[in-house]
Amino acid sequence: MGMDIGEKGGTMASMNVVPLIDILLVLIIIFMVITPLTPKGLEVALPQQTLGDNPPDLIRQKTIVVQVLETGNLRINGEDATWDSLGQRLSDVFKERAEKVAFVDGDDGVRFSDVARAINIMRNSGIDKVGLVTAKLAGA
Repeated sequence: MGMDIGEKGGTMASMNVVPLIDILLVLIIIFMVITPLTPKGLEVALPQQTLGDNPPDLIRQKTIVVQVLETGNLRINGEDATWDSLGQRLSDVFKERAEKVAFVDGDDGVRFSDVARAINIMRNSGIDKVGLVTAKLAGA
């Protein structure tokens, strides 16, 4: 607070705003530095464009699809598999791969518990990302 002399010799109080402006400038600088560090949103992996009915052989070899059938049986890229051997086979496939991504495809009449069991086995075998294969939307 500063002191000024009034008209009739009395003192008059006035506020010294210089320290207040200094504090505000420091706060503005702090907020300007912190703002770029805040997250912008969620990380999203978008599906890639399909290459027609016949994708190249390289993509077909790299893509692993575990299909859960209505009968309770499994297939890995079209080859028959069992629930007991699923984890070991996937561990062998992804042992030397850098990208550990696989997909689960369930038939229309499959119970969700079977699909969830397959996803659990896949995650326990070291697969980082598990995607779900969905039916194409009608008219799309």
